[in-house]
Order: sequence, then C-alpha cells, then structure tokens
Amino acid sequence: MAVILDSLSPPIHSLSSSIRRRIPTTLPSPSPRWPTDSFPKSRASLISQSQSQTIKALAVPRRSAMALILSTCIFSNTNTNTALADPPSPGLLEYIDTFDGYSFKYPKNWIQVRGAGADIFFRDPYVLDENLSVEFSSPSSSRYKSVEDLGPPEEAGKKVLKQYLTEFMSTRLGVRRESNVLSTSSRTADDGKTYYQVEVNIKSYANSNELAVMPQDRVVRLEWDRRYLSVLGVENSRLYELRLQTPENVFVEEENELRQVMDSFRVNRVNA
Repeated sequence: MAVILDSLSPPIHSLSSSIRRRIPTTLPSPSPRWPTDSFPKSRASLISQSQSQTIKALAVPRRSAMALILSTCIFSNTNTNTALADPPSPGLLEYIDTFDGYSFKYPKNWIQVRGAGADIFFRDPYVLDENLSVEFSSPSSSRYKSVEDLGPPEEAGKKVLKQYLTEFMSTRLGVRRESNVLSTSSRTADDGKTYYQVEVNIKSYANSNELAVMPQDRVVRLEWDRRYLSVLGVENSRLYELRLQTPENVFVEEENELRQVMDSFRVNRVNA
C-alpha cells in the first residue's frame, strides 16, 4: 500500500517556483486557542488529501470483493457439517415467465446463462457446479392433467433418477456411477396445486489409468458427488420440472436457502 501512496503523491519538485516563492520559509507557531482550520491548506496537501480519499473509496469495494471470494472458497470446499461461521444470506429474487407459465425464486447473486439447453438457466458465479434450470414437456406430445399422472411420488422419483442417469451417461472407459433416491414427497402449495419433490444423489467414479493392464494400476477416484433436487408440477397440459444441482458439501451449507427455492416453484395458467 505504501508503494501505491508513494506513486500517487506529487513530488516536491513538481511545484512551480512561483508557488514555492509564496510559501514562507517559517511560520509562526499558532496558539492552541486558534482553530486549526483557520489556516489555508497548501495545494500539495489538498491534492494528497483528495488522492487519499480516492484510494480509500477504491479500497473498500476491493476488500469486500476479496472477502466474498475468500468466503466462497471456504464454504464451497468445506467437507464438514460444522462451519467456522454462518455466511450472510444473499437473499432471493423472483423470476416470472408469463409466456410459458411458471415462476420461482433464486439467489440474487446467481447469474443467468443463455444457450444452456433449458428454458431458463441460472448458476452460482463462483461454484459452477451449482445451478438451477426449468424444463417442461410439449402439450402436443403429451396431455398431462395433474402430477398424479406420473403415479405416486415414489414412482415419480424412479423416473426422475432414470432421466438423470440417461443424461449423464458416459462413453469413457472406467467410469462408474452410484445413485439413489434420497426422498420423495407430495405437497399442496398455496395455489391449490399439487407438486412432487424428489431428491437424488449421484456419485461419479473413474479410473486414474483405465488402460492399465494390471488391476492395481487402475486406481478408482471420486470425480464428483452431487445432490439433485427436482420439483414437478402440471399446468397447461404440460409437465414442468424445476431442477437444482449442487455439490453435496455445498448443499450442507445452503440447504435452507435451496429448499426455499424449491418451495417457491409455481406453475401458472397461460391464456391461449
């Protein structure tokens, strides 16, 4: 910081000779009774004070940004259930799609990504594996009347897991996936509609050297461990699905907020 201040402070020899001539060589010592602001400030001190204020103004956002990055790294890489400190809640914003007929809330620090293949896609700008998307079926290919058309929540959970595994299918050698349905539930929201909620865990393992001849040289490692949260609802003869993806260690820290996002999902009637 000292280097920045030295580089910004004006050198003494930059003052013009006329200014130096107007500055007396000696000043009488002011009496303690005199107010200090009664003396005019020199040009150098005014410039120095202005630059100091500018530096302070720039330093505050920089410290805030570094604190945010540091806290994000700490909480995204923690593997324990106990955190050093609770992160400040970023709050939620609401997204409403009146054309396709759905709405939900999302963390306000998440950003929208276009061209991701879903109707809408948001993600955490720091934890790239944490994201949210909405997809829905076409009324021309299926005619849903209610979410119960999928069967009970347990049956819907199996279908959701099968769909995830199909999408994550890999052609790489030595890749193995472990998956299970953690929970399924049904709830009636304040709009009177029934929604299914499904929670799935999927782990991906891969060999460090899948082409090795000897089995001991094919060391299996964990690639990723993620929680998938789905909310299913039916309206406009369509099946809507809100999807949340997050690493398991991040889910431990943000479970309360992510469940608020799940509970906020609504499907709405679209006027033809």
